[in-house]
Amino acid sequence: MQLDIYNMKGKKTSEKADLPANIFEAPINVDLMHQAYVRQMANARLGTHKTKTRSEVRGGGRKPWRQKGTGRARQGSIRSPQWVGGGGVHTPRPRDYSKKMPRKMRRAALRSALSVKAAEKEIIVVDELNLKEPKTRLIAEALNKLAGETSALILLPAKGEPYDLVARSANNLPKAKTLRANYLNIRDLLGYDKVIIPLKSLEVIAEYLG
Repeated sequence: MQLDIYNMKGKKTSEKADLPANIFEAPINVDLMHQAYVRQMANARLGTHKTKTRSEVRGGGRKPWRQKGTGRARQGSIRSPQWVGGGGVHTPRPRDYSKKMPRKMRRAALRSALSVKAAEKEIIVVDELNLKEPKTRLIAEALNKLAGETSALILLPAKGEPYDLVARSANNLPKAKTLRANYLNIRDLLGYDKVIIPLKSLEVIAEYLG
């Protein structure tokens, strides 16, 4: 698959980018993408929620009244679940929500998602993304010319200058997110309308998923 290459001003260059067929024209497996998405969302859960049971709440050390003769229902503790301030029953406890998924399946899900984006013409290849200074206005103008009013995921090839300037400039944009290409994940990939890939990031993806 070949795509036009744009510059930061939104104009086509004279060259075209060759997208690897095994990544951007892979078989689309919706079930696999869903499984990878559910896994990522589950792994993001902290699982630290907890409420106290009757053995953990304060007070209730003695029987509130004698067993018989009062005419009232028998009670053993004021911290029983039916009392106000009593312990909870079947309430949330700390647990691990994480799910396992083989690496080959995770990467196959990414290839499926990239193939969907490519088929729907939601991938924009740019020759390079660089700024001389961190200015939100500059990256906003570039994104407006490349992706219009839609949301955009910007894949950066590496860490450090000048890519850190791009990341800092895009942090204030509500419809944009920067991500290192080797940290590509199913949630971010499916969560944005357009995917902007510089040529160097394309090389990282080809090495990572090829």
